[in-house]
Amino acid sequence: MNAAEVIAALELPSAARLDRRVPKKLLVENGTPTSSDKRRINEGVEELVWVAALKPATVGVPAYRDDERDYLEIAVLSLVLREAAKRVRLVELVHRAIPYPVLLLTAHLNAIALSVAHKRHAQNEAGKVVLDESVVEAALPRGVSLSTLAMLRVATQPKTNLLAFYQGWLECVEAIQAGQISGHFGLARDAGARRAALAEHARLTREIVALRSQAAGESQVSRRVELNLAVRRLEAELAEAMSHL
Repeated sequence: MNAAEVIAALELPSAARLDRRVPKKLLVENGTPTSSDKRRINEGVEELVWVAALKPATVGVPAYRDDERDYLEIAVLSLVLREAAKRVRLVELVHRAIPYPVLLLTAHLNAIALSVAHKRHAQNEAGKVVLDESVVEAALPRGVSLSTLAMLRVATQPKTNLLAFYQGWLECVEAIQAGQISGHFGLARDAGARRAALAEHARLTREIVALRSQAAGESQVSRRVELNLAVRRLEAELAEAMSHL
């Protein structure tokens, strides 16, 4: 499946479509990049397209405003990266550069990933917005089913306001993350519990990898046994975390 097919699966309203190419200089000027980042942008980005702008007038969902954030528009963008691109950093720079919450489709190395990131007002710079949380990204599995993509449709997202709508997309991305681990792709009854389980799964996986590496290089048999027992305990905790995905 390619990016065009994923965009089609969103069933974006025709009134929201823009399909405008975004120049790299927008990322350079607005993504707060370092000098190394500027090189990554120029060398790694093949194409960035502003696919759609979801506004109250184009999607029929009210804007959201409070002291922390204004969600007046949601941007849908498509990013194509070259083979040697630093994907993780470039995805973050795109989210930083666009002043609206973004649903970003990234094509890299024959794979498609979706990412989202909530935004809020900058505390010390009037008129600027910053990432409120880390970027949440999930790679679409090869041969992803239409039923999995159906949960991303505009028509199925919450309509209370654009914040709730965007949160709906975030929970879809988390569902894809969880599905890559559990094999079950579907929205959670308790999104908060799934989010906590995903974080715990990531933490335990990192610790298990570190302990296995440490055990492999340990010369003392007693210490190696101790480390392997620790790995088994963490694997039991990992299985428990997976049960909540």
